[in-house]
Amino acid sequence: MASISKLVIPSPVSSSSVSGSLKFRPLQPKCLIDFHSRDVFNARVSSSRLSVRNDVGRGSLIVRCSQLEGNGSQIQRTTLHDLYEQGGQSPWYDNLCRPVTDLLPLIASGVRGVTSNPAIFQKAISSSNAYNDQFRELVQAGKDIESAYWELVVKDIQDACKLFEPIYDETDGGDGYVSVEVSPKLADDTVGTIEAAKWLHKVVNRPNVYIKIPATAPCIPSIKEVISLGISVNVTLIFSISRYEAVIDAYLDGLEASGLSDLSRVTSVASFFVSRVDTLIDKLLEKIGTPEALDLRGKAAVAQAALAYQLYQRKFSGPRWEALVKKGAKKQRLLWASTSVKNPAYPDTLYVSPLVGPDTVSTMPDQALQAFIDHGIVSRTIDSNVSEAEGIYSALEKLGIDWGYVGSQLELEGVDSFKKSFDSLLDSLQEKANSLKLVSL
Repeated sequence: MASISKLVIPSPVSSSSVSGSLKFRPLQPKCLIDFHSRDVFNARVSSSRLSVRNDVGRGSLIVRCSQLEGNGSQIQRTTLHDLYEQGGQSPWYDNLCRPVTDLLPLIASGVRGVTSNPAIFQKAISSSNAYNDQFRELVQAGKDIESAYWELVVKDIQDACKLFEPIYDETDGGDGYVSVEVSPKLADDTVGTIEAAKWLHKVVNRPNVYIKIPATAPCIPSIKEVISLGISVNVTLIFSISRYEAVIDAYLDGLEASGLSDLSRVTSVASFFVSRVDTLIDKLLEKIGTPEALDLRGKAAVAQAALAYQLYQRKFSGPRWEALVKKGAKKQRLLWASTSVKNPAYPDTLYVSPLVGPDTVSTMPDQALQAFIDHGIVSRTIDSNVSEAEGIYSALEKLGIDWGYVGSQLELEGVDSFKKSFDSLLDSLQEKANSLKLVSL
């Protein structure tokens, strides 16, 4: 993300034409988003009062700000505004680091929430000096490394929640969430996950925080219990339709067990991972090697996601759901995660554009977000050709692809990846703490 100083951001106001949408007040200076090369606007930046750090690689986000004597015109609309207002899908940003004010131009461009995970914080904290002052204070106060880690994370989450509060309020709790994940070490610990979720919810103490819980078998009961306590949850690491159904049932069971008369403030999203599915299945198809198998590469993930949306529509309808709606319950929205393209041969919006549909969320890292703003097309695609999705899903089964194996394997890899990121970060913080102690001597 780009560093921003002296940045004014518009206040959201109600839109009479679109429920829950945002308009932006004219202001000076105006903040725009530019995804072109730095060379294109170096001269403009040098004459403005905006500082920009471009440290996320080629083609990274650039923030462009007009000079203070700008004309006061409205913030430029982007495809993300259309995605929400016309497509019914909330665009979120899959990244978080300091300073969190780097999120302001993204919010202006239409981003409506943020997701984080242990890998994101590992990269943010280990590669930045922005955490040093707080970390030094924590170490000098005698905090152990893991406790210090959580204090760093909680501050980022709280600060980000504050930025998204206007969206949360504008939509009456329907959007504007920031997600923070329990320790990946608890992926097989039902009770430990429940306690960690309760603790995080308490210490963050923001209405628009989502506590992320993995969709592992031991954590399905955790989801039910945490929801029943009135805590909003982002269920993560969902890789199969069968596990997704278990996640929905846990949400419904939790709402029914809550005993709350008003369920409107208990919300949830189910993070269904996409690109990783193709990464694994493509390898299996290449081993099979037949023309039919090779022709199905790059099609499995979107097909399964389309069928997951069909399940979503079935489960959130009928007598059971209607009884909960009477108590104010809100649907557990499907959230498309892992939306960046891993295979450079595939279109860079492959895991965004074909998955547009109402009551969904798409969380995008820089690559996918930039691509969609630049050339994404807003059209309801998630259920535009369900029969084709069913055909692809069945064809893969006939070739010997075991969807159960795919889901289990990807879950193991996902949990393991987050554990490694978590451990690596703690090791880095320990080394930093050791150096700080040496300096203090």
